[in-house]
Amino acid sequence: MFAVGDKVVYPMHGAGVVKTIEKRERDGQSVDYLILAMLLGEMKVMVPVDSVERVGLRHVIENDDIDAVEKVLEEHPDNYNKAITWNRRFNMYLEKMKSGNVFEVADVIRTLQVQENEKKLSTGERRLLGTARQILISEVMLVKNAEQQDIENWLNKFF
Repeated sequence: MFAVGDKVVYPMHGAGVVKTIEKRERDGQSVDYLILAMLLGEMKVMVPVDSVERVGLRHVIENDDIDAVEKVLEEHPDNYNKAITWNRRFNMYLEKMKSGNVFEVADVIRTLQVQENEKKLSTGERRLLGTARQILISEVMLVKNAEQQDIENWLNKFF
């Protein structure tokens, strides 16, 4: 399913590359682990191969999918849940991000960024916006083989 060198996305952590596959002891059994080098934050993540599906690890999107991501970012949200309390909105956005779906992450960015531009976000929502941006930026960096600043500029042009 995954091999050394594969470009992957780990929900809530962003994009990275499978550096190695190592055997480790877990509960007295030998288990294969994917060792991921995350693109931003210089973090390494170990994921048991048997848990890959459960944690939502996936390959990065194809370059052709960038257009669809851009469409999500360009759309103006009709209703971005103003009537819902900030903590319920926060949980809704968090669930979308945990899904690992790049289009859901883009939707969270768009919605929160539009809200931020119209009326300041709560501290939690602002932090969530930052996390969502980093997740999307890291994935697009791998897809386009580009530098972080270039992708940040790409993302900023939508807002």
